[in-house]
Order: sequence, then structure tokens, then C-alpha cells
Amino acid sequence: MNIPVWVNGELIDPAQARVSVFDHGLMVGDGVFETIKIVNGKSFALTRHLDRLTLSAQRMDLPDPDVDAIADGIAKLLDAAPAWELGRIRITYTSGPGPLGSDRGDKGTTAVVIVDEQKPFPAAAAVTVVPWPRNERGALAGVKSTSYGDNAKALAYAKQRGGGEAIFANLAGDLCEGTGSNVFIVRDGRLITPTLASGCLAGVTRALVLEWCGGEEVDVPLQALYDAEEAFLTSTTRDIQPIRLVDDTELPVAPGPITAKAMSVFAERSAADLNP
Repeated sequence: MNIPVWVNGELIDPAQARVSVFDHGLMVGDGVFETIKIVNGKSFALTRHLDRLTLSAQRMDLPDPDVDAIADGIAKLLDAAPAWELGRIRITYTSGPGPLGSDRGDKGTTAVVIVDEQKPFPAAAAVTVVPWPRNERGALAGVKSTSYGDNAKALAYAKQRGGGEAIFANLAGDLCEGTGSNVFIVRDGRLITPTLASGCLAGVTRALVLEWCGGEEVDVPLQALYDAEEAFLTSTTRDIQPIRLVDDTELPVAPGPITAKAMSVFAERSAADLNP
């Protein structure tokens, strides 16, 4: 089945879709993006994701994206796609064509939406801590930017060592996040996730877990992940994924009772409301 893509308001055959080679999303990573889960052909938490897309654009001093047009494009693409049990929507929004350097151009922004099926993640994750820290004081800290080279390098590093996700500390030596996930740990019976000041992304699933399952935002040293009673990852397409292994350290149980309860609550609440 040939599913179109949406580019700047037009539905286009993927083989015919084009973005300028001068687009700054390609040239210098000057853009933002969102990944949205598809559940049985319907988007999940669309409003939250579009709000975060706008916030990321504002934090990069880009014009606000036309989220109504993007939402309309998403609806049209989902109408044209199979009702996948699990899929993903990718929104990419850049500053548009520009000169051969960091200066932005004046020819308008570029917005692209693509939909595709998503394979489920493994029931439990092995993660690898990488040697490169997140800069919690950087200009892009907490922004869902298309400047993803450090994540691509870190994930490749993790997979070479048997991990399915890479985990970053920050410059302070505290636990931060994964390449495309947030991290929760259970410590002394308390459910904890790093604060946004750690430099981690304000994940949509992270926020829903805090709202629905409780938990505290606390900065903890990286070592706390190795010493955790339980731990899990959260992200748009994995929901809650227990962590079984951190480098060579096997955690006591995956999922543990607090993780299992969070998984149950999240599944129930997300099934009851597709746009929480």
C-alpha cells in the first residue's frame, strides 16, 4: 500500500516528495520534531505533542508551526493508512532553505509528516551507559531538536555492546535520559525520575506517568541507576519498558511491583483516553 506523505500542506507520493538540499534541517540540523504513537489507526496524545512541537520551535526562535494544518495532515494520512495496531507519526519542522552556513534564510519553514508501522519493543530493556555527557546548560537542552548526531552515535555505541538504548549522565554526573527515552528508577521504594533541570526532554509519556502513577522528580547520581531496585524507560512508542540490565549489572527484577503497577495503570488510562 502506497501511503502518501504530507509536505507543507500537500499530500504527495513518497517517491515524488522533495525537500530542498539547501533546507537547514538537512544542512545544520536547524529544526524540531515530534514522534506520535498510532494505536489501532488513531493518534495518541496528539494535543500534547503538538503543544511540545510549538514549545520546541519557540525555544529555537523558529516561527510557530501551523499545528491546525499539521493535525489536518495527520488525519488525512491516517485515513490513507492501514489501522495499524501500533504505528508512529513523525512530524519534522525546520527553518527551511537557507545559506551555506548557520545563518537562517527567509524563504519560509518546512513541515513534513510521515506515518509508518511500528514494531513493538522487547518486553524488557538492556541499556548501556555512554561516556559522553548531556550538557544540561546547552542551548538545546530539553528541546526535541533534529540535531540528533550525538544520539545516533550513542545508540550505535550501545548496540555494539548489546544494549537496546543508550543512557546519558549530564555534566554534573547525574542521571539524565536515553537517546529517545526518559528514565525512572525505584529507590528505597520511591518512584523517581530526573528533573527537567538535569537536561532531559520533557517527555509526554514521562509526564503522563507522573500524573497517573505518581512519582517524584529528583536529581540523582548516575550510580543510582546501577543500584536501583527497579527501573524503566518511558517513551512515545514504548510506553513503559522495564530495564533488566544496566551495562553488566542485572537489576533485581524486571518488572518489579512498582513498575508492573505503573504499566497496568498506564495501559488502562491510555486506552480510556486517546488524547489525555
